[in-house]
Amino acid sequence: MNPIKTFPKGGVHPEESKLSSDQPIITFEIPKQVIIPLGQCLGAPAEPIVAKGDKVKVGQLIATAKGFISANVHSSVSGTVNKIDDVMDHTGYRKPAIFIDVEGDEWLEGIDTSDTLVKDITLSRDEIIERIKQHGIVGLGGATFPTYVKLMIPKDKKAEYVIINAAECEPYLTCDNRLLLEKPYEFLVGVKVIMKAVDAPKGVIGIEVNKIEVARKLDEIIKNDSYFNGIEVQPLKTKYPQGGEKQIIKSVTGREVPSGKLPIETGCVVVNVASTFAIYEAVQKNKPLVYRVVTVTGKSVKKPSNFLVRIGTPANMLIEAVGGLPEDTANLINGGPMMGKSVSVTTFPTIKGTSGILMLNEKDAQPRKVSNCIRCGKCMQACPMGLEPYLLNRLARQNNFEETEKHNIMDCIECGSCEFTCPANIPLADYIRYGKTKTGQLIRSRNQK
Repeated sequence: MNPIKTFPKGGVHPEESKLSSDQPIITFEIPKQVIIPLGQCLGAPAEPIVAKGDKVKVGQLIATAKGFISANVHSSVSGTVNKIDDVMDHTGYRKPAIFIDVEGDEWLEGIDTSDTLVKDITLSRDEIIERIKQHGIVGLGGATFPTYVKLMIPKDKKAEYVIINAAECEPYLTCDNRLLLEKPYEFLVGVKVIMKAVDAPKGVIGIEVNKIEVARKLDEIIKNDSYFNGIEVQPLKTKYPQGGEKQIIKSVTGREVPSGKLPIETGCVVVNVASTFAIYEAVQKNKPLVYRVVTVTGKSVKKPSNFLVRIGTPANMLIEAVGGLPEDTANLINGGPMMGKSVSVTTFPTIKGTSGILMLNEKDAQPRKVSNCIRCGKCMQACPMGLEPYLLNRLARQNNFEETEKHNIMDCIECGSCEFTCPANIPLADYIRYGKTKTGQLIRSRNQK
């Protein structure tokens, strides 16, 4: 196995709390009704093509992508469309969704639901990308960017590396680790599919050394099967945010994504573990994205678990399955504690981007007393992008967005390392995120003139 690598700038090491790492993936029960939001990607919501009373099967297209940056939505169950109505999702806002009453579990014809491994990749590069597009695959690490767009390499660029982000550096989350342990061959075929789609000669699986068991397992499979030639496992130092797109590229290749540019500028395409598995199922099994693995966890949770969940399953069902909401729960989070978002209700529907449901107890979620910045520079030392968080925070508070642009606020990856390390407990990430949003609006307004 290769020597351990990491990125050179910043980073922090939160308490890991991988409480569910030894818990196998459990196929979760199909609910009596699913609520499938139309907006499940970083882009425009899909448009429904079904109506109340329509019968649907698992894998059937129920909403089509609207625009280039959008993603198709498929039914995760078979049954009858009850209604199309607004629902409060994980963001706390009411948004349109398709409600489906479940009647059995009938899959659409032509979808391979068997456990048989399919190695032979028969589709062409263009056909692979089109299949990924039609089957609604998005980035399942949390960003939910439509995957087919990422794989459409500009004619003047060349993909040299497919880097699989298996770092899973978010504390508490174990969904990717379990997927690698339980579906390693399917995952590796998925890597080969992506390599063919972008015509890249090399695939690298970047994985933190705190998951050395799965790293060794993958390495052994690769060495013993010539089919997987061109793929290698790269151990990475356990450090947050090791799984950041720009950080993992720097760790693996030593190359740096230029400010304001995309990873392909470095010859790299980065894809998440769960997305890679979904790509395998879409391309090799003709299976749309209708389920995903979700970690449901917390220090006070009775049975931290990893569930294979149908999209649209209400979160409260998953919470009940791990013993219910602990009495000392102070913060319910969709995702991990560093980049996840607090949720105001327990009934929000799980979506493609739901990697975890975290119940933080009062001790860990206790708001810390904020004091004045002491100019210690710890936020600068922690920033993996080499920014000045204390300055960006001050400029954002002043609504001085021309200056935030000059100081490269758009390069912020919103990892929260600055806030995590701040001894004054200043909510740096919140103000910088606000400043980034406003700066982006300023840039777009200027470009439209």
